[in-house]
Amino acid sequence: MFRHLRIATALLLCLLAACQRQPQGGETRPAQAVQALADRLRDNDLTGFAAMAVPPALHAQLEAGWRDGRSRWPLDELPLDERLPGLLAVLSAKDAETKLQATFDREFARAGRDLQAAAAALGLFGMQYVRNEGDYSAEERAHYLQSIDALSRWASAAPLSDPQRARRTIALLTAAARRSGIDDDADFAALGMADSLDRLQPVFAAFKRTFAGYGLDLDASFASVDARLLQQTGDSARVRLHYRLGPGEIDSVVSMQRIDGRWYLRDYLRHAEASLVPAAAASAISAAP
Repeated sequence: MFRHLRIATALLLCLLAACQRQPQGGETRPAQAVQALADRLRDNDLTGFAAMAVPPALHAQLEAGWRDGRSRWPLDELPLDERLPGLLAVLSAKDAETKLQATFDREFARAGRDLQAAAAALGLFGMQYVRNEGDYSAEERAHYLQSIDALSRWASAAPLSDPQRARRTIALLTAAARRSGIDDDADFAALGMADSLDRLQPVFAAFKRTFAGYGLDLDASFASVDARLLQQTGDSARVRLHYRLGPGEIDSVVSMQRIDGRWYLRDYLRHAEASLVPAAAASAISAAP
């Protein structure tokens, strides 16, 4: 169940913050740009999300980066990005249901208070990490702190030890993982970004249904996104973003950049570009005075 909390955190932190729209024809406007990716996520369209989140030229570079192993963006935004193939392998194994149910019964059943206390502690740890560590912009830190607090409060009250919910969750996630056909990082390279994300769509949908079963309606969060233009100067803009997240109300500011008539979240552009830099070069850049 702790994995579910971390994945929920990552989804809302990196995805809701990057919601953008491309209207039918013409240029986008900053405040109008925030809804389309929320629509894509509500529709489980991860492939469309990635296509809208970055300019076409960068999207093509990311596709090539997936093929040669340099990039896994936008999966890089998840704290479990490197372990995702292994997690899918565990969920898609022939005896996954039996083993996972046995693990839950042994370690989590009838441990509701302990799970909720651990969720609260995990939230405090996450907030402390975001305040002091990581390569985050000031806007990301402010946004992440609010989101982690809301998710921690949700998890602290969620029925995480309910065996009936656990049984339904295991059945849902194992079926989705098997449907994806992905259980190794080599599969990502062979499929490329677009096809990999397409295969992960049922997994994403299954995780959303799982959270809904525990009282966290992510689709309601995506639907509640409201954006207002604060400032625009040339090709730069700042947009105020508000949405509901479980028991919390998230109110933050995001910076956007216009490229060829379309607006993109600046932090997403930075993350996507950084994912294409070889690890050794990235380390050298970070260490440079």
